[in-house]
Amino acid sequence: MRRKKPIEVREGSGNVYADLGFRDSGAMKIKAGLVTKIQEIVTERQLTQTAAARITGLSQPRLSAILRGHFHNVSERKLLTCLTALGQDVEIVVKPARNGRHGSLTVAA
Repeated sequence: MRRKKPIEVREGSGNVYADLGFRDSGAMKIKAGLVTKIQEIVTERQLTQTAAARITGLSQPRLSAILRGHFHNVSERKLLTCLTALGQDVEIVVKPARNGRHGSLTVAA
């Protein structure tokens, strides 16, 4: 019986896009958080994609693509506009970083 090589396991950085080597990993993480919130609202309200698209001003195919993770070419501003169209208040807070070196971007709901 052949022994399989052990699988190497490394602790992630907290940003899967950075771990996978995406150049714009910070923006992708933020967009993923915004898209997740849009999906939560659509699901919670039991909206069809057609109804959600009408509310957000997107076409249904575009919204479907975004919700399936194809949001690389969608701006953060567009996603924020979708959230406000869905009745959400969006706040952007700027404060000193805890570690004093590099700040971070976070989407909180």
